[in-house]
Amino acid sequence: MSAVTPEPPARSPLTVSDVSEDDLLALIFPLLPAGADTVLGPGDDAAIVRAPDGRVVVSTDVLVEDRHFRRDWSSGEDVGWRAAVQNLADIAAMGARPTSVVVTLVAPGDLPVEWVTGFARGLAAACGPAGVGVVGGDLSGGDRVVVTVAVHGDLGGRAPVLRSGARAGDVVAHAGVRGRSAAGLALLLAGHADAAPELVRAYLRPDPPLAAGPAAALAGATAMLDVSDGLLRDAGRIARASGVVLDLDAVATALPDDLAAVGAAAALLGASAAEWVLTGGEDHGLLATFPAGADLPAPFRRIGRARTVGPDARGGVLVDGEPPAVGTTGWDHFAR
Repeated sequence: MSAVTPEPPARSPLTVSDVSEDDLLALIFPLLPAGADTVLGPGDDAAIVRAPDGRVVVSTDVLVEDRHFRRDWSSGEDVGWRAAVQNLADIAAMGARPTSVVVTLVAPGDLPVEWVTGFARGLAAACGPAGVGVVGGDLSGGDRVVVTVAVHGDLGGRAPVLRSGARAGDVVAHAGVRGRSAAGLALLLAGHADAAPELVRAYLRPDPPLAAGPAAALAGATAMLDVSDGLLRDAGRIARASGVVLDLDAVATALPDDLAAVGAAAALLGASAAEWVLTGGEDHGLLATFPAGADLPAPFRRIGRARTVGPDARGGVLVDGEPPAVGTTGWDHFAR
């Protein structure tokens, strides 16, 4: 009888505490896209990025482990993608083209190096096709994973599209999907991720229509923002900034495809598909207003109209002429 060769002991994955900062950066840098506007990328104390317009559009956002994502649900690639696109959407919502990002990663010592390189690949997958360079950032140790991204953009000679420009009579329009991310999160929380993998992916890797932002600016959009905290909450921000009421059409009329996409998941969980569509966050679509009669650029679709308010009113949101009949208006970072 031949001897049985014993299996070699399983090797523990290499973690952040096993390598130096320089070693980790050496693994990350080759994975990152340079970007069309990058003059000098990572490696020096600062990067240099062209600003052809002469003005730089800047935004930043943060993801905190166990607050915005969980590692048992999200791979490094997922978090890298999500961290990038939620910032790129902010630039698109100003009518600008994103050009570069800088990234800070706080990593606990037991975080696998493979997770970190996956994070870099996720950044690259989101930024590379858009011509956006990942041009630098910082690494630090900490008790949990924290990601911050600062993004820069170029207006291309156009005026920025602000939240405050909507006027009574404007058409309200939306580009992108609604409710998918909220449905995916609900499925994960309920342990039913396998019931609708496409909705779970919409939560883990939202895919906003970034090109629609500059297209909306060229088409004469009067106001615009990234819908990150829910349609009702973010519509209210435009309404208050502009001093108007945004009267949204009935959900079944305005957003039937979105209702249909999340309907089965809502039925499974005993939830409201309409509430996900109206209040669910993190799909990162674009909400905009356009002058009456304007040709809406694809993929914008009309979902309502801006109306006048009294001289002392702060503005607000209606659905089919009535106050929204939902329990919440959307995501609040400080709510319990």
